[in-house]
Amino acid sequence: MIFHPQLTTLNETIAFHADHSSGRAATLTPDGDRLSYRELADRSARLAGALRRDGIVVGDRIACLGRETPAYWELLFACARVGAVLVPINPALAADEVAHIVADAGAALVLVDGDHRLAGRSGRAERCFDGREFARWRDDGMPDVDHAATPDTPVAQLYTSGTTGLPKGVVLGHRSFFAIRDALGHAGRDWIDWRDGDIAMIGIPGFHVGGLWYGTQAFHAGATVFTMPGFDAAVARRAIAEHQVTTAIVVPAMLRQLLDQPGGANDFATLRKVVYGGAPISESLLRRAGAGFGADFAQIYGLTETGNTAICLPPDQHGAHSTRLRAAGCPYPGVEVRVTDEDGTSVPTGQVGEVWLRTPAAMLEYWRMPDATAATLVDGWVRTGDAGRLDDEGYLFIEDRVKDMILVAGENVFPAEVENALAEHPSVADAAVIGIPDDDAGEAVLAYIVVEGEPPRTRDLALFLRDRLAPFKRPTRYEFVDAVPRNPSGKILRRALRGEHWAGRDRQVN
Repeated sequence: MIFHPQLTTLNETIAFHADHSSGRAATLTPDGDRLSYRELADRSARLAGALRRDGIVVGDRIACLGRETPAYWELLFACARVGAVLVPINPALAADEVAHIVADAGAALVLVDGDHRLAGRSGRAERCFDGREFARWRDDGMPDVDHAATPDTPVAQLYTSGTTGLPKGVVLGHRSFFAIRDALGHAGRDWIDWRDGDIAMIGIPGFHVGGLWYGTQAFHAGATVFTMPGFDAAVARRAIAEHQVTTAIVVPAMLRQLLDQPGGANDFATLRKVVYGGAPISESLLRRAGAGFGADFAQIYGLTETGNTAICLPPDQHGAHSTRLRAAGCPYPGVEVRVTDEDGTSVPTGQVGEVWLRTPAAMLEYWRMPDATAATLVDGWVRTGDAGRLDDEGYLFIEDRVKDMILVAGENVFPAEVENALAEHPSVADAAVIGIPDDDAGEAVLAYIVVEGEPPRTRDLALFLRDRLAPFKRPTRYEFVDAVPRNPSGKILRRALRGEHWAGRDRQVN
């Protein structure tokens, strides 16, 4: 198992492999284009020089709106070199959502690829993030001295929605991308391991902590990161066979899509390990994937606030007769989990309560939100908002959510954000949004609407939301009702609305 404990920052990682693995491919594209570790280091150094020339200083936020290409990883290492903080933005977000993130982060610069031009609408300095224009700007930069980063230096700021309907910036230091690696390495556990010559497919996009985290794990080990500008199951299946991909990270929906694609019997022959997470997985899909891939599986569970994974269901618990296939897993070495009641008191084994996690990879803060930070980071613990239980051997089972979040194909959707957008429609007097079971996405968004005046058509509502919400946040179903059930304080009684849709299921997540 490859483990370099002396590397504690991204700056040290790229410098080390530029010297010791200079000719090895750092990135690989579906077209077969390769970027060596020496080339990645040189390009990121020049890009850092270009950022400094444009006035970027330590602590500045650099927003990035676009799909993953090798340039995305160049930018990550360039930000680390400058001491700036990368703010990757989901390109599926609506213009208003992007504008909010850019403004909230106070981004000094916005990099946008050709498919997502903002045409100056961000209110910040903008540069192209692909093609010849980007290459000229980058290559005109002069490599500068590395910023003296420490494990607690901020390096990334990822936005995650909240119950208020507005996304919060989760600030992650370098240690968020090293702490779990160190825990596994020092304990000698191979739950998520790396071997010489590994090629890693990153199915989860880089604006998600899972994609960013797994990419950095591959770079730490000197492996090759297979970079796609967006997950396409047909392209991915062909690429696994053609480029001999050995390890991958995906959400459960991607597993199903890969298995459903036509192809050869040996397409997955080189895969040795598949890491999955981001959404609950059914036992039937997991058994099908085990038979179809012939690889070891590791499930990861965590949040952006925990620096990604804090819990793992290791490969040895994925056997056909395992009784823990429904478990999220157990803590990594050095990570603690507890389940509490509403007062924060631990509940007995087997009882459901809120899941709290203590991890050395936890976020530094919510950007410029001290009250929200204090509510989530309590005495070194991260309050997850998920409801779960522990078994006698410390395995965690997620049963429901304390928060109201809906999980659509690994994407977080918060009802308040959708309800706020619907409330702007002149014919909507009130709205309540819940998640309902969906075989493909895990959950789908259902909106209950109280009409004011002329009843709108569902098509009108869909068109109304098109420029206000990302596609995965928009309701796929609408139901028109006389009133939304609320308690005396006005809070929506979502459990009452969810009841008929989740009746007969042993879990309230899908």
